[in-house]
Amino acid sequence: MSEAIAIPAADLANDGQSPASRAWRRFLSNRVAVVSGLFLGLLVLSMLAALPLTASRYDAQRLELNRRPPAWSNPAGHDGLGRDLLVRCLFGGTISLSVGLGAALLSVTVGVMWGAIAALAGGRVDGAMMRLVDILYGLPYILLVILLKVAFEQPLTRLIGDKQVANVVILFVAIGSVSWLTMARVIRGQVLSLREMAFIEAARAAGIGPVRILSRHLLPNLIGPIVVYATLTVPQAILQESFLSFLGIGVAPPVPTWGSLAAEGVAAINTVESFWWMLLHPCLFLGMTLLALNFVGDGLRDAFDPRGSR
Repeated sequence: MSEAIAIPAADLANDGQSPASRAWRRFLSNRVAVVSGLFLGLLVLSMLAALPLTASRYDAQRLELNRRPPAWSNPAGHDGLGRDLLVRCLFGGTISLSVGLGAALLSVTVGVMWGAIAALAGGRVDGAMMRLVDILYGLPYILLVILLKVAFEQPLTRLIGDKQVANVVILFVAIGSVSWLTMARVIRGQVLSLREMAFIEAARAAGIGPVRILSRHLLPNLIGPIVVYATLTVPQAILQESFLSFLGIGVAPPVPTWGSLAAEGVAAINTVESFWWMLLHPCLFLGMTLLALNFVGDGLRDAFDPRGSR
């Protein structure tokens, strides 16, 4: 009764399947999304498997290997301090993906709760909450990230006792704190349309409270938009982290991220002697990961939209 979306005839033939099973079958039929998902899985497994090595060697310097180009023994070459660029790309990818996933999780959690509460409350509460969203939309997110870093980085460093860990935590909190605005608007619109449905009216008539209506009736119908938006938020957060690190206000060195590695690569490109591999490899990792995440997000969007075409 809580299914508010019509299912096309192609899926009615398998009426014994659950909506999750039908969505999974539609996702598997999208070859590009499946290949992208496999690529992301292999990339994450490679980073996790190599983490004990990369965490101890990402800043190991060998000045005799200063800017040595790629070779069979080291396919990514070395940077200006003789550090293994492949090791730094793998460890930097771990940091970038961690920041992206953490920021996306925070963004989805805050956005879902904010949008749902605003839509269910309605009236002046809804107006005040959404006006705050409009105000935050008008502020440049870089300014908000800088203000959050300045305000909380030192207290968090004293609390944790490790400046590098505190820097990473405050970065994904800062990015997540300014990335939930679109999610709040999307969820608010979905809840406003769903609360007029017959099953919500029946739940209200039965005396069910707003919290239970949200958890038992609304959230199951919002799983699709939430999953799709979360998948598309991860590359956005990774790109924001890379951009901030590229500008020098992201993760503090010597901890690498794909953005800071790309910034070092740009500095190594000149008209006298071009150390191209220092720019190519971090940008290749970043570009392929973002592309794969977007393909997976598109596949999930098509899978969770039963009205969409194959």
